Amino acid sequence: MKKTLYTVLGFALAVAVGTASTSCGDSKDEKSAPAKKEAKADAADLPNYRYVDLDTLLTKYILAKDYNEEMMRMQENLENETKRHQTSLQSLASQIQNKVQNNSYLSQESFDTDQQKLASMQSNAEKAVGTMQQKYAEAAAKAQQAVNDSINAFVEEYNKKHGYDAIFNKAAALHFNKDLDITDEIVEGLNARYNKVKK
Repeated sequence: MKKTLYTVLGFALAVAVGTASTSCGDSKDEKSAPAKKEAKADAADLPNYRYVDLDTLLTKYILAKDYNEEMMRMQENLENETKRHQTSLQSLASQIQNKVQNNSYLSQESFDTDQQKLASMQSNAEKAVGTMQQKYAEAAAKAQQAVNDSINAFVEEYNKKHGYDAIFNKAAALHFNKDLDITDEIVEGLNARYNKVKK
């Protein structure tokens, strides 16, 4: 049941998808292609778009990690509270069952009183756990929105300096040239800004 915030976090980047033209070369060009892939491409020779690996970004962005830890604490508290209520209910139900088996109830009224107590405890437990679940869901949504907004705002500001036509989420394509990866730059900028705010 342990879910991390990473599985629900995401951000929307505006992307422009164009068509790429390819040309056929002779056999010499084809043989030399692997060597070109090994060398780091000159920035001027690259297309005017880049990509970000969102999974990597979310594991390295301190704000996302802080929210993730907060969500894990809330989830642990929720699980502990649920177990506490379950234990109390099981204990009372067992007591009632033992009394019935041992003919310990002196009257129907005393049996009904215990049954009502059990029903009341169950109702209170459901309300308490339901409230905690709602608070967890609201906090998770708020955390997701905060991280999304932070990333989107930073990418907008970052791109004003670089002027890329598009910045893609790596998951949006089957393959990207690794030279187009700007994940580390984005993470570094996000963390520098976040640490500055925290200070």
